[in-house]
Amino acid sequence: MAVNFIKRMNQSALHLLEHIGLAIIAIATVVATYGEVMVMINAQAVTLADLLLMFLYLEVLAMVAIYYDQGKLPIRFPLYIGMIALARYLILEMKNISEVRILVVAGAILILAIAVLAIRYGHVRLPYREGTGNE
Repeated sequence: MAVNFIKRMNQSALHLLEHIGLAIIAIATVVATYGEVMVMINAQAVTLADLLLMFLYLEVLAMVAIYYDQGKLPIRFPLYIGMIALARYLILEMKNISEVRILVVAGAILILAIAVLAIRYGHVRLPYREGTGNE
């Protein structure tokens, strides 16, 4: 009986920490988004790098929302964030990096895109069975 009580208390504490962490991530993302919008307003210009950064922030918020809604995180979202971050890096550093590095980063984006396609294919063709807990 005491073991079950301790187990429930530990699970409750972990869930509380999880929700606090998600709230901190969401708040930090909103603050960062606000800061980026203020930079664009002050510069009176919006660049492609700014837009990609805003997409990164939106993806992070979407991940938090999905985690709150479903209690799990689809692996595709971090992959999307990685692709957007690498694309942003290419755009910002295009003039300062070598051709080989450009190809390597582009290859990394391609690998991430292939991974997303493989995951999506797996979810469509090989869905989880009901009741396995992996849904």
